[in-house]
Amino acid sequence: MAAPLFSSPASDDARAAFAAKPRGLTDKVMSVAEAVTRFVRDGDYLATGGFGTNRIPAAVCHEILRQRKQHLGFAGHTTTHDFQILAAGNLTGRGQTLAKVDAAYIVGLEARGLSPHARRVVESGTVRVAEWSNYTLALRYTAAAMGVPFVPARSLLGTDTLANCPAKVLTCPFTGEALVAVPALYPDVAAIHVHEADRYGNCRFSGTSVADVELSRAAKRVVITCERLVPHEEMRRDPHRTQIPFLCVDAVCEVPHGSYPGNMPGEYFSDEDHLRSWMEVEKDSAAFAQFLEDHIYGVRDFAEYLEQCGGLRRLQALRQRELLLHLGK
Repeated sequence: MAAPLFSSPASDDARAAFAAKPRGLTDKVMSVAEAVTRFVRDGDYLATGGFGTNRIPAAVCHEILRQRKQHLGFAGHTTTHDFQILAAGNLTGRGQTLAKVDAAYIVGLEARGLSPHARRVVESGTVRVAEWSNYTLALRYTAAAMGVPFVPARSLLGTDTLANCPAKVLTCPFTGEALVAVPALYPDVAAIHVHEADRYGNCRFSGTSVADVELSRAAKRVVITCERLVPHEEMRRDPHRTQIPFLCVDAVCEVPHGSYPGNMPGEYFSDEDHLRSWMEVEKDSAAFAQFLEDHIYGVRDFAEYLEQCGGLRRLQALRQRELLLHLGK
């Protein structure tokens, strides 16, 4: 039996939600805690931006755990440490942060290996999972950004993945060819980390974008975290560099090093030691529970978490390593 759709692809319903968003240049700067309180609700469908451990919205994921948000749907598009963080909310005694997942890439942290705890969560049967390829899950954002309920594709035809996802085979009305109807994905809320944003929500970033531009236009609510706030006049001087416009954004949170322990292209390298610590401590549930208390539940905010992980000295070392890589050294 094919997996069900976890969110409605109805474009008219989504358009009604988008029409209700304010169009004025309003100040959207707030703390991560306020943004999560206002825009992430129990039962919401959540999507995160970034690619692998690059430019991930780690601060928002931490705050979702701290605020005990429950029963979220999640788009596991190119998710590594962000999925690992959210899966930590499915620890015995902590409730169930994740309830359903559209999975293209989850559990794995690329060459670093598999997250023991995230694997336990997925294998437990307590989380409903539908399967996609990376490409088709990205196409779901494309369809949503276009304002249509699906887009046709050849991808998935002839694969076992097609039997485990809600996509449908259809016949092209013009050529008679078999195609796959990939349904639109309109997340209730998306969290995206960028290099720079102004207080109204205009954003720019460097490095690979993957599907973040489409995601920002597909999600009904968008929380932006940024390395630094820049004046609106600065954005206006180079308007062609704005990849996410203010019209899409609901909250702007300045969070320096907000992708840590992931990397930020041109800013800082990933903290491989800390990522290894997560992987190692997850092997024992009791030790992992204490680790989460020390690093997430027991700290006030992401800045305090950074202090727990080595503070300014560690962050400067990661920045230096990224700089040397860019210089080819």
